[in-house]
Amino acid sequence: MKQGISRRDLSLGVVSAGALSTLAWSPSAWSQTAKQTPFTIVINNSPWFDGFRKVVEAYEADTGNKVNLDVNPFGGSLEKQRASVRTKDGMFDLLIMNGLYYQEFYHGGFLTPLNEIDPGFKLDPQMVRYDNTVFWNEATKSHDPAGKLMSVPVNGNIPLLYYRADLYEENKLKVPETWDELLANAKKLHNPPKIYGIVQRGARGAPNDVSYDWWPYLNSFNGNLFRNEAKGDFTITINSPEAKAALDFYLRMAKEAGHPQTGGLAQAQIIQNLVTGKAAHALLVIAAWSQMDDPAKSAVVGKLNAAKVPRGPNGKPSPVLGHWLAGIPKNVPKARQTASLAFLNWFQTRGSQVKYLQAGSPPVRQDVLSDQALWKDPKNRWMAAMAESSSYTRLMWSIPEGAQIGDVLELRLNQAVIGELTSSKALNMIADESHAILVRSGYKTGKIAPLA
Repeated sequence: MKQGISRRDLSLGVVSAGALSTLAWSPSAWSQTAKQTPFTIVINNSPWFDGFRKVVEAYEADTGNKVNLDVNPFGGSLEKQRASVRTKDGMFDLLIMNGLYYQEFYHGGFLTPLNEIDPGFKLDPQMVRYDNTVFWNEATKSHDPAGKLMSVPVNGNIPLLYYRADLYEENKLKVPETWDELLANAKKLHNPPKIYGIVQRGARGAPNDVSYDWWPYLNSFNGNLFRNEAKGDFTITINSPEAKAALDFYLRMAKEAGHPQTGGLAQAQIIQNLVTGKAAHALLVIAAWSQMDDPAKSAVVGKLNAAKVPRGPNGKPSPVLGHWLAGIPKNVPKARQTASLAFLNWFQTRGSQVKYLQAGSPPVRQDVLSDQALWKDPKNRWMAAMAESSSYTRLMWSIPEGAQIGDVLELRLNQAVIGELTSSKALNMIADESHAILVRSGYKTGKIAPLA
């Protein structure tokens, strides 16, 4: 973590949401929200940020309450959050936390359980729980729904299968349900260098590229990082036969129908291949969807569609979470905590979530995602796949050491993709290095027999 972040540095990115262009939405029932003190949200500048900004503006217009947005690059937002929660008086009142890093705020005890701010606050039953990551049981260190409510989801960023619907129609292809069917379709459409059957995030990324791309394969082949994380058994199982089968299939996909430089492709290159018409398929987060139909960026406007990620031998798809949660720190005044919670209460309503959709960001309410009347709008043609995926989402890890393990995964998986390591060697090395990380941190852990 960077040291010596000054109050001036922390405030440089703060702007009033009201100072930005405001959507012309009429006042509604949420105008009745009580007058609140101004509060500050620290957030990263993701592809979905503009939709969130517009919804914040709608909240200001509806309620008269003021919200400041401190907008940063991904890493900058995380560093500011880490610095703020460790000071006596926190600068930021609402943390927008990524699904790969929120764990340190739960484990560190930096957040206030939402019902301690307002005992009457409830997460709306229609809000998607995203593998129960909004809950935290301090005693068991698990996402136990019987534990305390720590956060509210603000973005359900999961991968979907992007595919060229026009090419499917031309070739009379069926939308794949399984990985084998996806491979067959990708091979059918593979015509390099004109078009690649599939493009994969095989690069070593920061924070995660190849590991995030591979994780839906891992889980759907019955592989896991740990034996039973929910029950505190952190025995490393990433080098199981099931995990090897998942990695072998991922590598086969790249070899038989993929890009010749898969090991160098990160998310930006995946998007570029899709919007330039060079890719028939990709697993990509829903946050990137708006670029696909943007005439200023895309040569395939209206030609792409989305489906849930394919399933493996366990019979279920396993889209990996890259979502975002909103939590309220302990070290800010009660008035600002209350103001932050009032915003979250407004944000989770159906009306606000429809506005969120209209602003260009994926909603996090199941009834909005599942609303077939909204599906009829062609620009919302991804929504059915998103709605079908909600109950299958899987977290990569629930421990703060996951960030360190992620670095190991990125290095070794990339080496497997570019041919420096066999799948067995890569997974055995991941297991050994991850085990060492957990031993140093004092976890109950162990290892299974290495792959031959």
